[in-house]
Amino acid sequence: MAESGASPHAASSLLARAEQFVWLTARVLEQRRFAYHFLTAATGPGADEAADAVETALAAYANEDGGYGHALEPDLRGPVSQPLHTGQALRVLDSIRRCGGQRVERVCRYLTSVSTPDGALPAIHPSQRGYPAAPFVPIVDDPPSELLATGPVVGLLHRNEVWHAWLFRATDFCWATVESLEKSHPYEIQAAVAFLDGAPDRPRAEAAADRLGRLVREQRLAALDPDRLQDYPVAAGYAAGEHHFAYDFAKTPESLARAWFTDDEMARSLDFLESEQQEDGGWPIRFRQWAPGTALEWRPIVTIEALRTLRAHGRALG
Repeated sequence: MAESGASPHAASSLLARAEQFVWLTARVLEQRRFAYHFLTAATGPGADEAADAVETALAAYANEDGGYGHALEPDLRGPVSQPLHTGQALRVLDSIRRCGGQRVERVCRYLTSVSTPDGALPAIHPSQRGYPAAPFVPIVDDPPSELLATGPVVGLLHRNEVWHAWLFRATDFCWATVESLEKSHPYEIQAAVAFLDGAPDRPRAEAAADRLGRLVREQRLAALDPDRLQDYPVAAGYAAGEHHFAYDFAKTPESLARAWFTDDEMARSLDFLESEQQEDGGWPIRFRQWAPGTALEWRPIVTIEALRTLRAHGRALG
């Protein structure tokens, strides 16, 4: 019998070590997500049941207005619905192939209700005021439209062939913003890629992505040599050492951002991602931390995404 806390798998692989970390530290939602992605066959008798379990866990964060709250995105606390929580919920649904039907219709009604005059999404709706939130996400009475919040949601809904009136103006906002980007930062570029990877107009998306790829290299937004991080600037307002790598932009080989990097650059970034697994089996948080509880909740999320990225690029998890 294994000693208390020891892995029954001897924790010899990336996946086995991560599994122990998830069971030890994760919220129920991330436990269910891990089981769906890594402990269940993508098709077969258990796939639907595993997806049902994820949906059930996600439902605990849902609100009557069609949005999601309750710290689903750990840096925003409190019960109220927020665009960032709701975007995270859509990504979870997309990952289990459940991004459609009445659940998404309700989400789109919520998105309509909190949109700016541009028809796009603010990062933080003023209803967050009075509840704890990360100090780097300011709460204002009349928040502007943000590509960070809008781009990933619009791209995901298009990729899932969702059609709703909210998408028309939100899509126009994304195109106008992406095609006018000049000086940017990694998270904004990631949001742009998420939009472009799902945008229906593929020739226009490819042209926009090609321009953004040149911008990323010119502004050194991707650390292309993980062994020389001191040679790459950290964006203003980011945490010390908060670099971004090729895999942060090209999360799958099918992403338009994959063309921005050579095979060698991509391989080095994935080698670095593998090496970042910590002794406890989880991956570290590179962005700014502001409360112990949020850091604990973020690490399992970051760990699941690291494993999904490695597997998408063909790396063996064990």
